[in-house]
Amino acid sequence: MRGFFGMGVEGGSKPMNLGNLLRSAHSFGASFFFTVAPHYDAKQVKQSDTSDAAKTLPLYNFDSVEEMVLPKGVQLVGVELTDESIELPSFRHPTQAAYVLGPEKGSLSPEMQERCDFIVKIPMKFCVNVGVAGAIVLYDRLISMGRFPGRPVNPRAEAVPLPKHVQGNQIIRTKKD
Repeated sequence: MRGFFGMGVEGGSKPMNLGNLLRSAHSFGASFFFTVAPHYDAKQVKQSDTSDAAKTLPLYNFDSVEEMVLPKGVQLVGVELTDESIELPSFRHPTQAAYVLGPEKGSLSPEMQERCDFIVKIPMKFCVNVGVAGAIVLYDRLISMGRFPGRPVNPRAEAVPLPKHVQGNQIIRTKKD
């Protein structure tokens, strides 16, 4: 998937759902995974992370929102069901982003929401578990980053092909005094 991006969770989540989210992040090509104020048992998480993502995907654990450090240029996108949130199908994903979801049976903390550059919501009647929500966000990122042809209006029509990539001329930079 194009761009540098990570996935994370604030607070506690059920080990099965956290492992599912870690596996999904790994599968979709996340650059890193992080937790903030984590409450989980690593052995239980590993049981549902059948891809063993922890061996290949950098994992960062932060004790608090204040201690959280993201790579330079990465925009933080919170996933939270609020009236003010941007609906996910209308959201343009940043090329460099970190997505953070709240704990099971909870919400992103006010401190985390304040830290976010954007807050998006999945347009549903009620919340789903963190593993499912994360996979939906990652899938939306995948299809919105422009790697695939557009969907046809008619189910029997052919997909709209992507335009051919055109390589530009060489750019020569000179040192300015």
